[in-house]
Amino acid sequence: MSRSISERTQWLRVMASVLLCMMLMSCSTLSKTGESEPAPQSNEQNTELEVEPPKEQSIPAFTAPLTGLPVEQPVLERPLAIMINNAPAARPQAGLSQADMVYEVLAEGGITRLIAFFQSYDGDVKIGPVRSIRPYLIELGETYGALPIHAGGSTDAYAILQQQRKEHLDEISNGGAYFWRSKDRRPPHNLYTDISRLRKGIDHKGYAEQAKIPEYPYLKPGEAPVMTDESAVSLQIRFLLKSYRVSYTYDSADQQYKRFVNEKSHMDQNNNQQLSAANVIVMSASHRTLDDVGRLSVELNGSGEAMVFQQGRVIRAQWQHTPGDAVRFMKNGVEIPLTPGTSYIHVVPADTSLNEHVIVKAI
Repeated sequence: MSRSISERTQWLRVMASVLLCMMLMSCSTLSKTGESEPAPQSNEQNTELEVEPPKEQSIPAFTAPLTGLPVEQPVLERPLAIMINNAPAARPQAGLSQADMVYEVLAEGGITRLIAFFQSYDGDVKIGPVRSIRPYLIELGETYGALPIHAGGSTDAYAILQQQRKEHLDEISNGGAYFWRSKDRRPPHNLYTDISRLRKGIDHKGYAEQAKIPEYPYLKPGEAPVMTDESAVSLQIRFLLKSYRVSYTYDSADQQYKRFVNEKSHMDQNNNQQLSAANVIVMSASHRTLDDVGRLSVELNGSGEAMVFQQGRVIRAQWQHTPGDAVRFMKNGVEIPLTPGTSYIHVVPADTSLNEHVIVKAI
């Protein structure tokens, strides 16, 4: 009897071992087929996705006064106001893609002249063709504390420069060493200079190397421009002659207005880059013809109509200018912040409304 019980106990132990082995084999099989037990649940369930807070846009320590673009150190050099030939035979010009600011203004006979301001560009490029100066172009240069750079000028302009003993560099009368003529074009469309030569000229003449430069307010990174319901993907500016039809088309990819003349891309001769502007401004000013040659007087003090194009929109505004300050652009008595970058400013006659000089295309 005791032997039977012992055998039975032994048999139960064997059966238990067999069942245990079978269970272990079953678990191993499930693991291999991917039908494993569900993963243990964490006691702490994260029901929301963790979102990183937006990174704040860093504000640069220094910005260039005429562009609002960041620079590594303060830009103190005196601006250079270079009179650029804009006749068809002078295009494409050289160096304009490196200018901080460009004015386009009428000269005699319906032609226009470009006044290119160079101040923050730290390289050295061929600039030109350089052309003659007029009294109101002297005034524009002084508005930004700039040194006028030119080749010749009207009788009235020379009278102002000489009688008031104004600092300037003229290829004809006092600065020929700082210019050169190229052989690929005929005179007078072949006179050029560069920044390093002009800076040497300033030093040699003992002219002021620095100047007080008026600054514009600029939009901060991510900041929207003045609210306006008027879009402006392109615009055309009418001066007087058909060969000076200027237009711009907005490129939203880089937030720049691409410049065209007579429906052709206006290029920089140096780098074959199309000229562009972060701000395109048209201002209406009083023009008066002085003589039979067609020389003009342009009233740049006071105020008048203006249109400011930036970031694909147009702001209808006013310009204001008092001696000793920059030309300011206002909306409801508040100055309009500019988009950082190069600005192209066009001065048109006030004898007709600004709407007749500027054709805006919204879409």
